[in-house]
Amino acid sequence: MVDMPPESGVALDRDGCLLRIGLDRPQRRNALDTVAVRRIIDALEEASTDDTLRVVLIETRGPHFCSGADWVSSNTSGAARPRPGSVQRRTALQAHRLIQLVSEVQLPVVCAVRGYAAGLGFQLALAADFTVAAEDSTFWEPFLARGFSPDSGATWMLPRLVGVARAKELLLLGRRLSGAEAAAWGLIYQAVPDTDLDKAAAALVETLGQAATVAVGLTKRLVNRGLELGLTEAMQDEAFALELASRTADFKEGLLAFKERRQPDFSGR
Repeated sequence: MVDMPPESGVALDRDGCLLRIGLDRPQRRNALDTVAVRRIIDALEEASTDDTLRVVLIETRGPHFCSGADWVSSNTSGAARPRPGSVQRRTALQAHRLIQLVSEVQLPVVCAVRGYAAGLGFQLALAADFTVAAEDSTFWEPFLARGFSPDSGATWMLPRLVGVARAKELLLLGRRLSGAEAAAWGLIYQAVPDTDLDKAAAALVETLGQAATVAVGLTKRLVNRGLELGLTEAMQDEAFALELASRTADFKEGLLAFKERRQPDFSGR
């Protein structure tokens, strides 16, 4: 992975088959500026072609997960005014590309959330395959309170997860949810006491890191694509995915383990 300066605000660590992405700008509540976003994008793009990786964990290195995109740093006083269309052009390659990659990378992505997950931070938690949050964490869509409309997939993901009425409550009224409420609404996988967060995330990462990685990635892709397809097209995709999965070493190991009545020992290949 491309080495970037510490001030990028993102720490990258490899731990066996696990890629840890640590958000590390506590002085800004881990708000993501363009440099931080680019570093995460680069890491996920590289991870998508790294056959030694089996799971990704996005976590905080501070009291808050992510307070969103750092609009303050991108609108510094004295900076040249960008030409019209700048937001539309850049967002597609920055925040939107980040959410797209979290959703599309064929590795399971886990988010561990404490403190605030606002705006882009909220959408990161939504796009992840499994988000575990502290019960007293806060999920918030602050867009309209700041005078602009939502981005980073908020208007696509929220209605699909909680329905139109609750999506409008979050986006138009700025309703803040605790981690416990987010789990009860079905927005995230699990809420636990803050003292148990790291342990719960580690257990989930361990489980996913021992799974049949190719089949996990294909299943993730099928579920996400299936939201936009009819039944016939979705089943056609399933057939192609099954063809690929049935050619893996993990498929053979799974059948052998079933025959021998034992737990499979998947290699991720």
